[in-house]
Amino acid sequence: MDPHHEHHHQQTDHSHDHHHVPASEHHAHEGHQHHQEADHNEMQMDHSSHAGHGAHGGHDHQAMINDFKKRFYVVLVLTVPVMLLSHMIQQWLGLQIDFPGGNYVLFGLSTIIFFYGGWPFLIGWAQEMKQRNPGMMTLIGFAITVAFVYSVATLFGLKGMDFFWELATLILIMLLGHWIEMSAVAGAGRELELLVKLMPAEAHLVKGNEILEVKTDSLKPNDIILVKPGEKIAADGVVREGSSYVNESMLTGESKPVEKKAGDKVIAGSINGNGAIHITVSHDSAGSYLSQVIKLVNDAQQAKSGTQLLADKAARWLTLLAIVAGVATFLIWWLTGSSLAFAMERMVTVIVICCPHALGLAIPLVVARSTTIAAQHGLLIKNRTAFENARKIDTLVFDKTGTLTVGKFEVTVMESYMPDRSKEDILALAAAAEQQSEHPIATGIIAKANELNLQIPTASEVQALSGKGVQATVAQDTVLVASPAYARDHFQLPPVQTDDTGTLSYVIINEQLAGYLLLSDQIRPESAAAVQSLKADHITTVLLTGDNRKVAAVVGEQLHLDKVIAEVLPHQKLEAIKTLQLEGRYVAMTGDGINDAPALAQADIGIAVGSGSDIAAETAGIVLVNSNPADIVSLIRFGKATYRKMVQNLAWATGYNLIAMPLAAGILAPWGIILSPAAGAVLMTVSTVVVAINAKLLKL
Repeated sequence: MDPHHEHHHQQTDHSHDHHHVPASEHHAHEGHQHHQEADHNEMQMDHSSHAGHGAHGGHDHQAMINDFKKRFYVVLVLTVPVMLLSHMIQQWLGLQIDFPGGNYVLFGLSTIIFFYGGWPFLIGWAQEMKQRNPGMMTLIGFAITVAFVYSVATLFGLKGMDFFWELATLILIMLLGHWIEMSAVAGAGRELELLVKLMPAEAHLVKGNEILEVKTDSLKPNDIILVKPGEKIAADGVVREGSSYVNESMLTGESKPVEKKAGDKVIAGSINGNGAIHITVSHDSAGSYLSQVIKLVNDAQQAKSGTQLLADKAARWLTLLAIVAGVATFLIWWLTGSSLAFAMERMVTVIVICCPHALGLAIPLVVARSTTIAAQHGLLIKNRTAFENARKIDTLVFDKTGTLTVGKFEVTVMESYMPDRSKEDILALAAAAEQQSEHPIATGIIAKANELNLQIPTASEVQALSGKGVQATVAQDTVLVASPAYARDHFQLPPVQTDDTGTLSYVIINEQLAGYLLLSDQIRPESAAAVQSLKADHITTVLLTGDNRKVAAVVGEQLHLDKVIAEVLPHQKLEAIKTLQLEGRYVAMTGDGINDAPALAQADIGIAVGSGSDIAAETAGIVLVNSNPADIVSLIRFGKATYRKMVQNLAWATGYNLIAMPLAAGILAPWGIILSPAAGAVLMTVSTVVVAINAKLLKL
């Protein structure tokens, strides 16, 4: 630290550098590819688990939808003659169709329907058995097999009514149901694909004087690419020349286009505005911010939270229950004197209607949707359980610098004591002297000079004088940017209005006091509203900072925080969180640097705040891309909304089964209300589609 700035350190916490744990260089794209090559059969077997994984293997998913569609149409054509040949349907329609060998035609058509239409279900059943994990396919496979075998037996001598037409309509509805449902599910899981599509496939590589079209994946660090107006930026990097406004909303949630000029960072996938820019690539596509987001979203969608595990367990029990209930229904009807055909039909209907499909999809669909919507708004969920528990937060602990405040020193007041020099002259001279320094104060002074478009003169003989400050020769003048302590010792200082949160630098020209600059870390414009919203939600707000008490108190007062804890070291931050937890609070902590890591890990929910590619603040469960406190409010409310959707879906899926199962078993048969297997299949599909649509309605 420059000696002349040592005084600043006591007043304000600059030690708080924005160190982020580097992003884990996961190869998101490879992961994505891998899913697309996922085994087609496995997909065939269980698209319900597939739905949970969001949108990987988009092509495969489409192929499966088409497969069900094709099978549906073939079965539809074959079902018409099967129905016309069934005695029961003939009685209803008052038809008489009889010809030699009619039964064999019926048998032949039904066999094709059973094997061709039922194939996906039979294969699925076999695979579920192999994995010892009976589920939906087991139930459907079992139901159609029972119906088919029984009907064939009646055709060849067993006494009783065949139900080929029920079998045909059941398979038909199942295929249609799966087709509709997979389309609904694909819609809910497609958001991740939209994120993947943000990355353009090609880039314009600048090689000497020529521009080559290359694949985005082939870009390497330090390549130079050209991005034309309106194009997507192909790689993370730094603007080398040109300037433009870039729309980053789909990545960070920041709605206003951001101005980018030489030296500014840009993110792959954002959309360039009106100007052409040259960019120096900073890392390959697998390390890009977008890939990391995709990786995180993907991981979060596959990681199971407590709610999901509960639903999985319920689905497994429901499968067993369906089989037991089906067999029990069969025995009760058969033993109380009903026909074998009627008892069989009841069993098949019970088993079909109890498919735990809606239950299996209830959570994954909400997960797929919520994770991706959140990512598009700059909330990256790394830990599903933390996100679902956001609804329990009753105490929110903020780190100050960079979270509630901007984290950058800005010149807020400039004053000149010399009649012949304006405030701007004082600033320009100070900026000239400070030009080589990396210190936050120096950066603040230079930033202000640039903001006012001042010509910063060149300085020579720049030196940092211990205990004094920075001294330089600018034109003919000797300029010294000095600490208040040095200025106090050497000059009679006029009183300065400050609120104790700012840091003063005096400017001395040729041994004369020329003026001063007051710098302070500004409170973010969004902070006050965010704190108000949290209070409205009855959440206690606490400020926990390493900064001095005066500064912390002023921030706490301005934002009306409930509690301020200041001058704490990193390990004391952790203790402070523990103390709050011992009071029985559910604590979320937001922070943005290495010094917050222990506290983030200790908190019930750690929320890392930090922009750009420093995405993986490893200890946090949730990362806010924009360091905007208002996003924390969105996060908590979105967590609540997501949890509500999950509960609604679970309630619907279980409630539907509780009502549908007795109906299928024929509890209302004495009153003439009986569900056919096909009606059971329709109800099952409807329940799943309701769950998919409900998930789709989730909004941020």
